[in-house]
Amino acid sequence: MQALSEAESRDSARQKHLSSTAFDSLPLHETLKSSLAAMGYTHCTPIQAETLPLALAGKDLAGQAQTGTGKTAAFLLATMHHLLTQPRVGEPGQPRAYILAPTRELALQIYNDAVQLGAHTGLKMTAVYGGTGYDAQKTAIADGVDILIGTPGRMIDFFKQGIYKLNGIEVLVLDEADRMFDLGFIADIRFLMRRMPRPGSRINYLFSATLSHRVLELAYEHMNSPTRIEIQPEQVTAERVRQSLIHVANEDKLPMLVGLMRHHAPIRTLVFVNTKRGAEDVEAALKANGFNAGVLSGDVPQNKRERLLAEFKLGELPVLVATDVAARGLHIPEVSHVINFDLPQDSEDYVHRIGRTARAGASGDAISLCCETWVYSLPDIEKAIGMRIPQSLNPDELMPQDYIKPKHVHRDRSGAPPRRNGGGGRPGGGRPGGGRPRSTRPTR
Repeated sequence: MQALSEAESRDSARQKHLSSTAFDSLPLHETLKSSLAAMGYTHCTPIQAETLPLALAGKDLAGQAQTGTGKTAAFLLATMHHLLTQPRVGEPGQPRAYILAPTRELALQIYNDAVQLGAHTGLKMTAVYGGTGYDAQKTAIADGVDILIGTPGRMIDFFKQGIYKLNGIEVLVLDEADRMFDLGFIADIRFLMRRMPRPGSRINYLFSATLSHRVLELAYEHMNSPTRIEIQPEQVTAERVRQSLIHVANEDKLPMLVGLMRHHAPIRTLVFVNTKRGAEDVEAALKANGFNAGVLSGDVPQNKRERLLAEFKLGELPVLVATDVAARGLHIPEVSHVINFDLPQDSEDYVHRIGRTARAGASGDAISLCCETWVYSLPDIEKAIGMRIPQSLNPDELMPQDYIKPKHVHRDRSGAPPRRNGGGGRPGGGRPGGGRPRSTRPTR
């Protein structure tokens, strides 16, 4: 009975993040309403309630909302509704809708969501991205596709080979547009958009965690007078994330992480690190101390990345150690804990990392280890989130007495960033000899 009441409590919490707008009240195609009902979705999230009525009326949109609020379903429902209610413009077999995402993981996530929502629509969908499946992806496009989803590089590759055409695109979606800029994809995106029908002859949806000046400039240049929709949270970080901070010496971080895992007994944990080498060290330490863990980073082959994500989502892999490749866009249900083994250098990355938990109205914990190397990121993070992160009251009690040191740990896990005050690049505070600062718990 206790487990049942906890489940009911989680369901109640999820309901509170929804709007009063029911999907049944919207002029959505009946096939999509049936899919939503089968998936258990009855009411819109705020971003869906604001954007869907406009999108269904044929308006272009530039939408901003906090991560994990339902942006993907919003643009997929609007896109599919258009394809189901309007006649094809281009040639048979050529893509009608074109969805661009900054990362392979996000492209695959969008595709999986599209398959669920469009299960009974008859629409053909394909996802293309680098790292795997080159010939299979090419064949899938050549066999005919209605909705083409992918990353810019692979999309351009197949377009230049003549595998598909862009002159029949009726709907264009740019997801995580701010991240597109960060990763240097904007030139590629402009290349593709210039080869599509003019903005007034297609529907355009742009979604982003932030609608910065450069994102809006892109929107107004290549879209048809988009309506700007911003769903501002009451606070920068998700309301139900319980944040905490532990000051720890560099050499104590791995034992502290093991102690944290034992203390909290998390169900599904994401551990974020700043470097690929650091991810390997963390994985080795966790495995040596009895925790099943996998690494998700840019060096991991794509097929293995997909397998690790699938196992993590299913609960077969309890701990996933990741660089920021996993920080944005991925919907991984019921992540109980996010642990920042390294504090990120960018405050926005902190927000996106901890946004992997407490999604869709659930609650979760975000715990950050603050060491000598990365402590200089802390003031910027706290300024960005508008609060001081509470410190753990008794961190010494978390240190395990029986920690097993892994056989192979790289000596320099940190990446040794420069000090924020412009000092020397050694993590020891720029003092001659590179020693540690006198205190492992700096004054904040």
